[in-house]
Amino acid sequence: MLLGLVTLLQDSLLTPKADTVATAANAAATADQQIRLLDLLMKGGVLMIPLGILSLIAVFVFVERYITISKAGKLENNFMPMIRDHITSGNMQAARSISKNTASPIARMIDKGIQRIGKPIESIEKSMENVGKLEIYKMEKNLVILAIISGIAPMFGFLGTIAGMIQTFFNISITSDITLGTIAGGIYVKMITSATGLIIGIVAYICYSFLNAQIDKVINKMEASSAEFIDILQEPTR
Repeated sequence: MLLGLVTLLQDSLLTPKADTVATAANAAATADQQIRLLDLLMKGGVLMIPLGILSLIAVFVFVERYITISKAGKLENNFMPMIRDHITSGNMQAARSISKNTASPIARMIDKGIQRIGKPIESIEKSMENVGKLEIYKMEKNLVILAIISGIAPMFGFLGTIAGMIQTFFNISITSDITLGTIAGGIYVKMITSATGLIIGIVAYICYSFLNAQIDKVINKMEASSAEFIDILQEPTR
């Protein structure tokens, strides 16, 4: 019985130490796994450099275009009512002053319409339409960069993987080492570029589609304001 108590006491003293050692081993393994993940990104090869550059360009273009388009879509709610009041009262100078002092594609389009007041409605509509096309072009500027990145980033990734596989099989042909570990070790490292390229391409395409949707919202506002302005011109003056 005394021997059993001694054994139980030893187990109770050693168990926490064993748990501590196991926990420390797991933490070390987790840290080692994180380090290996970073190493994998570094092992992607030379083509990881252009992929990184493409990702930075995509982020810059998205942020710059998003800020520009957001500003273009902002317009005070009382802008068109004020334009209506001044035009119907015959105060064209005040209406022109409001449109010129408002930094918005809609305001610039309305300003062109005010300048053409007195000419046929068709001529006014055409002038406003031309200004609208220029404003849309300004909003869509550099969006094609995101479209290009969404297409070529996966290609760069696949190119890196193919180059890595060629290198792997070339090494196998020289060393005659065709073990599964050698083949898999060379391929999974080189597939990092494919995964990276696909992620960059998908994100760039999502950003491109999102910005196009925002531009469409601004275009709808421009069309609604243009139609309202034409209606104002056809109203009788006070």
